[in-house]
Amino acid sequence: MKMDSILPIRIPDALLNELYIHARSTYPYECCGWIEGSWEDHSTTVSRPCDNKQDEGNHPTAAERSAETAYVIEGPDLFEFNMKLDSQNPPVVIYHSHPNGRAYLSETDRQVATSPWGDGPSYPVQQLVIGIDSELVVESVLFAWEDSEMGFIEIARYSGANI
Repeated sequence: MKMDSILPIRIPDALLNELYIHARSTYPYECCGWIEGSWEDHSTTVSRPCDNKQDEGNHPTAAERSAETAYVIEGPDLFEFNMKLDSQNPPVVIYHSHPNGRAYLSETDRQVATSPWGDGPSYPVQQLVIGIDSELVVESVLFAWEDSEMGFIEIARYSGANI
């Protein structure tokens, strides 16, 4: 698998809509999951919603925060994610929502998505953040690791939806 860190993975509107529905179903808590696809043609095929386990207090950097302000993928979901990394249809995007209506990669998000040694992403995936509020999905933004920046940069922006 060769991850091109700058070229955005294509997320079809129907798949993006699935993520938006997932974000709405968990509001006011953060949703989380991943999208599977192909690095060869930068396509996505299926979303895999996960249970946000943040309220169990196992967040690697912000255990004191609630599921309204943080997310954790763990247990069977994390095991499946790791097992699929070398599959023909691997995870290519991790997604989560921000119930404050803003789609940004927070400092905590960046810290968790970066390897503990600070030398690259924790996983070879792009990061999608969905900004949702009490009325609608405001927008979503896709981020990717950029070696020259030694960090994540915005690579695509998507319109929200009245969901």
